[in-house]
Amino acid sequence: MSTLSVSTKPIRKEITIFSPLSLSLDSPPCATVEVRTTPLSAVDSYGRIDMLSSDTMKRITATPLGGSAAMAHSVRVAAAQMTSINDLSANFITCSRLVKEAATAGAKLLCFPENFSYVGAKAGDSLTIAEPLDGPIMKKYCSLARESNIWLSLGGFQEKGSDDSHLCNTHVLIDDSGNIRSTYRKMHLFDVDVPGGAVYKESSFTEPGKDVVAVDSPFGRLGLTVCYDLRFPELYQQLRFHRGAEVLLVPAAFTTVTGAAHWEVLLRARAIETQCYVIAAAQAGKHSEKRESYGDTLIIDPWGTVIGRLPDRLSTGIAVADIEFSLIESVRSKMPISQHRKPVEFWRSAASASL
Repeated sequence: MSTLSVSTKPIRKEITIFSPLSLSLDSPPCATVEVRTTPLSAVDSYGRIDMLSSDTMKRITATPLGGSAAMAHSVRVAAAQMTSINDLSANFITCSRLVKEAATAGAKLLCFPENFSYVGAKAGDSLTIAEPLDGPIMKKYCSLARESNIWLSLGGFQEKGSDDSHLCNTHVLIDDSGNIRSTYRKMHLFDVDVPGGAVYKESSFTEPGKDVVAVDSPFGRLGLTVCYDLRFPELYQQLRFHRGAEVLLVPAAFTTVTGAAHWEVLLRARAIETQCYVIAAAQAGKHSEKRESYGDTLIIDPWGTVIGRLPDRLSTGIAVADIEFSLIESVRSKMPISQHRKPVEFWRSAASASL
């Protein structure tokens, strides 16, 4: 592991770079990857076999550029940690700095936390700045992705809802050409009386989403979620076993109480039970007098190992790690839970038999 720390004003910038660990169960990871045979593009601009969409699967042995078949194909990704405030311009400046850091570190995807562009100081603030996806706020982030030649995961964005009293908490995926590739609207809303903390009623101003969203990318097939979704494993089971997800994105703004108790254990559980990488960008620190977030941005591999983390869970910076496609294949082939899972019909039958 190598660590690079840079300290500048007005924000402290920290980068931690991890190389993935080889999984050793019965044998080392192989260089065999799953590739969809249509379209038949061979190697993409990131030096790995193309994994874009097709229904037909084919197993091939891939030889990395400049290496042998024993080497694993990988792509570098990053996850941001920041303290957003009720200032759109200030937050955009912070995001722009973090994008430059990620690009300098060689990352091709940077994931931002929930409410990256704005965190209100009081109830109702978010409704006043909510915009459609083709509005000026999102256009600035699309331009940032295009100018920096990097993919951006932005979640959740305050997207204007069906009326003036509601918005959608929307996870937006932008490609390196500045195009919106996919969107996911948060379906599990945070209506919770936090023990020892505040009372939250997200449904009072947010419309819940209804669609499960996975999308192909140069970083594998991505499953899009937002924050409180993390507590509902059935969504992640759907993404892995029914939508083919390989990397799960979890932008979040956990409270200090729930974060200390559950953040890391929930993320590692989702990674282990789905055998996916998990990239969890987190809000950190005090946003206003009434709101504070736990922080601790994490990148976790399919074996449940934390491979990316900032040294300080409250600092502004990025964690960087390499996604190894052969590690996904190795974990799944050596512990084939997808073959051992019981179908829905089994559980229906079992439930009926117990009545």
